[in-house]
Amino acid sequence: MPVLLPDLNNRVALVTGGSRGIGRAIAVALASAGAAVAVNYRQRADEAAQVVTLIQGAGGRALAVRADVSAADEVARMVAEVEGGLGAIDVLVNNAGTGTFRDIDVLTEAEFDHTLAVNLKSAFLCTQAVLPGMRARRWGRIVNLSSVAARGAGAVGVHYNASKAGLEGLTRGYAARVAREGITVNAVAPGPIDTEMAAPLKAANIAERLPVGRLGAAEEVAQIVMMVVGNGFVTGQTIAVNGGLSFI
Repeated sequence: MPVLLPDLNNRVALVTGGSRGIGRAIAVALASAGAAVAVNYRQRADEAAQVVTLIQGAGGRALAVRADVSAADEVARMVAEVEGGLGAIDVLVNNAGTGTFRDIDVLTEAEFDHTLAVNLKSAFLCTQAVLPGMRARRWGRIVNLSSVAARGAGAVGVHYNASKAGLEGLTRGYAARVAREGITVNAVAPGPIDTEMAAPLKAANIAERLPVGRLGAAEEVAQIVMMVVGNGFVTGQTIAVNGGLSFI
């Protein structure tokens, strides 16, 4: 499906968790708009390499960079590697996340901590790492991938709810502080999207509960990310992409 593309020629983008699913779709869309794209991954090197090959095959610039984005030292190394290979980072998409399904009766402290580290702390670390350069150049776009679970019951668990609600608060806090420096910070909140993570939702036939009658496509989320990347007047917002499951 076509994506309305901003002009990102001479811009560099970093997509965390960009090797598959929504992250992959966003990385490809950014490259289609002219950006050089760093595809972050933690474990799936082969899939990250496939995204890079796809972008390069279309005439774009890309590299894969491994890092656990919940660890400060690895984030610092990742950003240095991207800057050395592609240039200063203009667009940051904090997409990396985890969503292990756990009910409150079996959820452990370790699982809660891990979820907040991957889904929330990582966005803080990556944002802090790229902000100085964006502020110096007085231009930047930061997009955080939230979820319908940030403002609803959700199906994954309270650990996931908390991480995504925190991410939206982080979004608003940064947006208020850097808007006058040419930097926008927004969140995109998908509902059930047809990706690997949504397998349990597909098994439960959740699509029948959605007003549109189907799961979303990763490319539909990418369209909204591209919209906010291309708009310098929208900041501090959370944009829902959920097939009418909820209205926020």
